[in-house]
Amino acid sequence: MTSEPTYACDAEFLKLFTRRADVDLTLVSLELARDAQPGLDFRPTLEWLDARGRELAGAVARSRTDADAVRLLVECLSERHGIYGDEACYERAESSYLNRVIETGRGLPITLSILYMAVAERVGIDLRGVSAPRHFLTRYESVDGTVFIDPFSRGRIMSQRACMKWLCDISGLAKADIRSSLKPAASRTIVKRMLNNLKALYVKQEKWPAAWMVQHRLTALTPGSYQERRDLALISIRANRPGSAIDLLQSCLRTCPNKEKSALEHHLREANSQLCRWN
Repeated sequence: MTSEPTYACDAEFLKLFTRRADVDLTLVSLELARDAQPGLDFRPTLEWLDARGRELAGAVARSRTDADAVRLLVECLSERHGIYGDEACYERAESSYLNRVIETGRGLPITLSILYMAVAERVGIDLRGVSAPRHFLTRYESVDGTVFIDPFSRGRIMSQRACMKWLCDISGLAKADIRSSLKPAASRTIVKRMLNNLKALYVKQEKWPAAWMVQHRLTALTPGSYQERRDLALISIRANRPGSAIDLLQSCLRTCPNKEKSALEHHLREANSQLCRWN
């Protein structure tokens, strides 16, 4: 059994603890990827992004309009380098890992968006992440108004009206419920969404050690959250970490809703039994 992580090597992730605004999303996404790929070398990914910046720099500098610059970015990444998404991505953890997205050409909307933002930054295009319901996007403030880019759908570019209609259609939500989500998302919001994607997948696939690593990060980001501590306790049992589970469950029982008390007491007995078997 591995010890609990301290994130001492994750400088960007640690910034999220104090809600700093200067988080490098490219680096923090690689820090998350390193959980599944110990010893991951960040350099090939960063060099690839730098190369795409050099590839685009001249054409973007010569572009006549903001719209032309955005189209050049999309053409480079989705057409020339074949990077976009497909439904199979939702069943593969590697679709959340930036280095693997570059290697395979396929990724989830949120990881593809981070890739787009990283290349855009290198050529002076201020692309921002948008944590919309059901589908992560990017947005760009052009002189002609806000446009939204969907890297998952081969870099589809939408006006705000078209984007709003599409999100209403796929989510079933009203425009009023979607409008506030179209604002640029904070780094903390983006990272938590990435982690929740991985958590859902690993739990579904019953990959408990991997789920535990993800849930530990979520709990570290919001240590006061009862829900995150409860989930860490339950995943700890499945990941054969009964000692951690017992401490967490005892803490959760002091503040849990009455309707959850019986289930938590059952899990506590399960964790104690598991610990006895270990000893």
